[in-house]
Amino acid sequence: MLVTLNSVAAGRPGRGNEDFVGAIPTAAVLLDGAGGVAGAEAACRHGVAWYARRLGAELLGLLSRDAAESLPALLAEAIELATGAHRDTCDVTDPASPWATVAVLRVTDGVADHLVLGDAVLLLDRPGGPPLVVTDDREDAVAGPYRSALRTAEGEEYERIRAEGIAAMRAARNRPGGYWIAKDDPAAAGEALTGSHPVGGPTGAALLSNGAARLVEPFGIIDWPEFAALLTAEGPAEIIRRVRAEEARQSVSPDDASIAHCTALTG
Repeated sequence: MLVTLNSVAAGRPGRGNEDFVGAIPTAAVLLDGAGGVAGAEAACRHGVAWYARRLGAELLGLLSRDAAESLPALLAEAIELATGAHRDTCDVTDPASPWATVAVLRVTDGVADHLVLGDAVLLLDRPGGPPLVVTDDREDAVAGPYRSALRTAEGEEYERIRAEGIAAMRAARNRPGGYWIAKDDPAAAGEALTGSHPVGGPTGAALLSNGAARLVEPFGIIDWPEFAALLTAEGPAEIIRRVRAEEARQSVSPDDASIAHCTALTG
């Protein structure tokens, strides 16, 4: 069984958080919704928040009904169901249509299973040692060179690099040699990072959107053991408060930030 304490915060005032956080007694799910770029409405009339909520609800429903199926198989089915819900009204294959990164933790029959697809983060506390950190860095491998170049670019050069980066990211999405996210292709779930641990090993866990992980990456204010200790001592709301303070200090645009903090793992 999981005991969860969740905290979410939208990146910008007046706009809802486009992440999804949910839990049942045996599982927790976090999705970081994305895709709200200019012109996205022409591809999907529903929007990013709708897709994240729909995919998250489908996944939680499947987790509640089937404790034996693998997490990638359940995620693949959830992607198919969520895609089917708007395939007739929206261009689900358009690169601008909504997508999400995913983190899942399930505890059944004395085993804690996890899945991470994309740059969401999963932390597993381990007694006597640093936390296990699971995140998928394949997206960053594609985007990293463009992000670095944008830091010093200005004017027309900035816009050129930005356009090239967007094109490169779209070309590499859900492709071998690129990176993988939940969108319209259920096969992407098979590329997720997964693992299993006997209950009694991990003593707690956290699922984070990348906006909630900023104190470690990219800000480098604390490391993951310090992050885990702060989360345990102060709770997820304090983590997000400190993220917002550091974003303001560095004049960085805020991002949606969501945390599912699992304070007890029993199976």
